Amino acid sequence: MYGTYFLLVFFSILVAYAGIEETMKLFAYADLQLRYAIVQVQMKWMGWKLKRTLVKDTRDFKKFLAEYKNEYEDMP
Repeated sequence: MYGTYFLLVFFSILVAYAGIEETMKLFAYADLQLRYAIVQVQMKWMGWKLKRTLVKDTRDFKKFLAEYKNEYEDMP
């Protein structure tokens, strides 16, 4: 209950100090910063997944190259 009153008073003070338009810009900025932080975390997870996949594929490719060289070494 006190949290609701606190938010209401806080919003009222912001409106009284900066006006409605500037207060809405402030909330829009906070929203964009939060969304940007979420995107950065998702990009970090995607980078980790890509790195794991590339390491696995590199091992498979090295194995393929070894087999390929051995297979075609004996051909005239």
